[in-house]
Amino acid sequence: QVQLVESGGGSVQAGASLRLSCAASGSIFSDYHMGWFRQAPGKEREFVATISRTGGVTRFADSVKGRFTISRDNAKKMVYLQMSSLQHEDTAVYYCAASMRGMGTGAYDYWGQGTQVTVSS
Repeated sequence: QVQLVESGGGSVQAGASLRLSCAASGSIFSDYHMGWFRQAPGKEREFVATISRTGGVTRFADSVKGRFTISRDNAKKMVYLQMSSLQHEDTAVYYCAASMRGMGTGAYDYWGQGTQVTVSS
């Protein structure tokens, strides 16, 4: 079983950049596809990005394509979400998630506690 801890959230102005980090422990990190999700106040949690076990495949929500990138370092057991050109609509709690079952949005079994990102316009 893997444990996940996010960091790097904060309050920024629109147009700024931010990098979120997720540290994994407790299991073989390279066994897991990794993903980022977010939940804005009053809204359901939504998919943001995912990366395959080796990092060779990445997918993004349409709302963040071209602005966000996802990467991982299996040696360090870390996954990152680089966010640029942030918009007010990106304000949410961001969650790191892990899946052994696949990269589909419903496949994630392990979740971090979340980190808050607030973008002021």
